Amino acid sequence: MSRKFRIAAIASMCAVLSASLPASGIENQPRTIVTGWIPYYSVKTVMPFIKKLPSSVVQTPGAPVTCEPNEYAPEDIATLNNSYLYTNRDLMKEVMPFWYTLKSPTLIRDDYATGNPSWPMIGTLCLMRKTGLMIIPTITDGTGKLALAGYLAEPQIRKTIVKSIVDLVNKNSFDGVDLDFEGFAFVDPNTTWAKTAPNWVLFIKELSAALHTSEKLLSVSTPYVFNPTEKQKGYSVYAWADIASSIDRLRIMTYDYSVAKPGPIGPITWIEKTLQYAVSIMPASKVFIGLPGYGRDWITAVTGTCPVSAPPGLKAGAKAATFKMNYANAKAAIDQATPIFDESNSEVTYSYVQRFDGLTAKGAATACTLSRTVWYQNERSYTERMNLVAKYRLGGAALWTLGIEDLAATSAMRNVALAIAPDVVMNILSIENTEAMQVNYGDIFTLKGSFTLKDQSPIVGLLVNVEIKRSNENSWTKVAQSTTGIDGTISIPVTIAGTAAFRLTTAGTWERAESVSSAEIVRVLPKLTLDYLTSVKHGAQMQIKGMLLPKIAGTTATLQRFNDGKWQNIGASVVSDSIGEFILTTSHVHRGVVTMRVQISYDSQIITSSEFSIVVR
Repeated sequence: MSRKFRIAAIASMCAVLSASLPASGIENQPRTIVTGWIPYYSVKTVMPFIKKLPSSVVQTPGAPVTCEPNEYAPEDIATLNNSYLYTNRDLMKEVMPFWYTLKSPTLIRDDYATGNPSWPMIGTLCLMRKTGLMIIPTITDGTGKLALAGYLAEPQIRKTIVKSIVDLVNKNSFDGVDLDFEGFAFVDPNTTWAKTAPNWVLFIKELSAALHTSEKLLSVSTPYVFNPTEKQKGYSVYAWADIASSIDRLRIMTYDYSVAKPGPIGPITWIEKTLQYAVSIMPASKVFIGLPGYGRDWITAVTGTCPVSAPPGLKAGAKAATFKMNYANAKAAIDQATPIFDESNSEVTYSYVQRFDGLTAKGAATACTLSRTVWYQNERSYTERMNLVAKYRLGGAALWTLGIEDLAATSAMRNVALAIAPDVVMNILSIENTEAMQVNYGDIFTLKGSFTLKDQSPIVGLLVNVEIKRSNENSWTKVAQSTTGIDGTISIPVTIAGTAAFRLTTAGTWERAESVSSAEIVRVLPKLTLDYLTSVKHGAQMQIKGMLLPKIAGTTATLQRFNDGKWQNIGASVVSDSIGEFILTTSHVHRGVVTMRVQISYDSQIITSSEFSIVVR
């Protein structure tokens, strides 16, 4: 991130190795505390391209991207299932595709298309959706010095930017957006921060309100900030305390501590200090620590004259070369160096000498010797930083960039995630007072939920959401809440007008995982009510008035009479009116008792009333 750069290869990079998913079983599910950015230029790092884009990939506004898995070739499915994003998705809840740049109030540039001209974004989104992870893309600031600060100072322009972002999120069915607006910190003078900060706060509040209306998340990625009472340097322009109630995620870029000169990428004491301030002003579950998947290699001194064949720019103080963590061990071997773990910074470092022999521009023999210093993080570094996630009960860790850490570091994250895994909630829904999961219209049935830990001990005082999805709906809606009693159960009487599915959900906490019960469908049978005289004179017209509930127009009603041991249709069938009512007529010339019933043809089924009798006198 400014510092979010393309990581140039110093030599051939080793392949990213991924940890395998744990064995199945509820006791082995790690806490989902890992996330990270997926740059447009390295999508293949976490999710390899496959040979054929399915023709069925579709995108409907407001709905997730979908595709049919059976359209992929078997070898593509195998490649996909072995990719980083798929094998490590149990550690994650969300990912941040690093794909967009704000260029003006009305233009958010699509960088993905530039980086992947042969693989449409919709195809990549399709595969990402299949992981079950939330997709929260990042938008960077590409407007230039003081430009964005100027935009945010104008209420109408702020409104335009908010609309551009919300439209992008809704168009692509994203789960939210992550803002990485670094110009305030690294381009604009810090003398402008006091003026910019209030406008930034207004913008965040306005964007938050707009996104939350659509149930979308707002994430903000910023450099570090310290407690202002301590009067230490930090990027106060981001006004964490003032935006805390409006944002859903704070990703702290706890790296790039040393850029211009050799030093640690992100000293652990420096990291903990900014975390302590963050959790003091907002729920810790919103806060994510930044983990670098890269290292840096600085030139500290040059002796002699370098030949023309040497790489350009070899001088002390030159911009450091960067490398991926998964190349660090191979690099140390090539550099003939022995890495040392610096415990005070919780990072790895070493120094080495590099020599170049060759000719000057005039053809004379020459040589130069470079003194170089390297810093990077390893699996121990990751373990100690993930332990901060546990210590402060953070939302998790965000990797720049996802998938370039080595196998040991991935395993380190998994080990911590398993060690602090929340208790699994056994959430069981049953439906009572129904006949084969069917009820008549207006009848009351009971939703019963049972909530226990995996050792079968009841969970008392747990807030449970009752959600419904009606037959004409594609999403779940919360309709009620209840709290478990001393036996860990809830019992809720329900009546519904039409067939619907129900489920019970509970929110996750640090101690307990979120839970979702199975979905149970309750079918509602229409209710037929009849109104008639129980006695009529022979030869007189009989009227049987009826109503189908729910009130449904256009259903066919037929009157039947029991005669000679069987049911026979009598009279003409009629159709219910706009409020579901109908009137059947008949007459009987002989005195006696007539036994009848009504049949309704509705929704490809026959509904039959109870038998009734009319005395013909």
